Amino acid sequence: MGNIVNTNAAYLAARCADLGAVCYFQTVVGDNPGRLESTLNLALSRADAVILTGGLGPTQDDLTKQTVAKLFGREIYRDEATCEALRAYFKRRGIACTENNFRQADIPEGAEILPNHNGTAPGIYIFDETKHVFLLPGPPNEMKPMFEESVAPKLSALSGEVIYSRMVKVCGIPESTAETMISDILEGQTNPTIAPYAKLGEVHFRVSAKACDEEAASALVLPVVEELKKRFGAAVYSTQENEELEDAVIALCKERGYRITTAESCTGGLISARLVNVSGASACFDRSFVTYTNEAKIEELGVSPETLDRVGAVSEETALEMAVGAQKHSKAEVAVAVTGIAGPTGGTPEKPVGLVYVACAVKERVWVRKYQFGGNRAKNRENTVTVALAMARNCILEYDGVIYHQEMI
Repeated sequence: MGNIVNTNAAYLAARCADLGAVCYFQTVVGDNPGRLESTLNLALSRADAVILTGGLGPTQDDLTKQTVAKLFGREIYRDEATCEALRAYFKRRGIACTENNFRQADIPEGAEILPNHNGTAPGIYIFDETKHVFLLPGPPNEMKPMFEESVAPKLSALSGEVIYSRMVKVCGIPESTAETMISDILEGQTNPTIAPYAKLGEVHFRVSAKACDEEAASALVLPVVEELKKRFGAAVYSTQENEELEDAVIALCKERGYRITTAESCTGGLISARLVNVSGASACFDRSFVTYTNEAKIEELGVSPETLDRVGAVSEETALEMAVGAQKHSKAEVAVAVTGIAGPTGGTPEKPVGLVYVACAVKERVWVRKYQFGGNRAKNRENTVTVALAMARNCILEYDGVIYHQEMI
């Protein structure tokens, strides 16, 4: 129905990759016996191992065990040890154990019971000479511990290899340009491999290798990471999976002893929100000016009324004056300013929806760039935040004389 997001699949795919078991397919199917059987038949026809989450509970629509048992030609029996565990679980909580709860103790013959230390439904591992199926509970707080304790060791043993990955994150270079810069590596890759992921203002490259252990896989990955860093230079802002662009901007300001401020019109504080999400941002984030109206731009930032009358709020000149004004009205060496038309209304033939100007002041120098986005209101604002952060980082580097790729999206 779309009301539940399958976060289990993302977690399981990532953990399978860690264990050397590549996940090629993910499927979501409802609690319908016919569709579930069809889906499982397809899964078993194209994979050596299948992981299922959900459908192990006490109600009539929990059909996973019964369907898997049918496909393996196994009878269902009621496991008395699991029944006792259920009685003890409900007794500890002072809750009556209704008869339907014992459905959770129904186990296919020949299957291994996977203990559930965080809920009532045990997991199940059922296998034959060629196929391995793991049945896990749906709630993530039950599924994840069970996977780590009972499934991960089995998958690791089955795969016999591990996959090790490192991310190289680049900002300020279009995807097509970035790919061209490493086309020779991409064309000749085998192990390790490079997978590009494009984001507005950023390109991420995941470098992955498969080997007998993590040390061997890492030895294959690291030379490629170093080559990417060499080719992209200072445009590489991180090689850490969980480090975002705002982390890099804050780190850069801390390294140089710079304070940073923002002056926002169309983004309404989204840039400052990204910056203050970074732990330790208080060491360099000074303040934020949200100046949505012309009056606010004049009063808070000192934007000239003449500039607003002559070229309007969405203009190169206004963005520049906003950045300079933010510096003057704060204690920051770095100021980022944005003004634009997020939409869906307000555009004109001369200034269409999605038109944005971003300015960045680093001490006495100021840069201004024009962008034309084509999304809806939320997307235009999100894109503005990304390019503003990328521009702030690149302008700091340019001010300091660090060579980097100037082409910006």
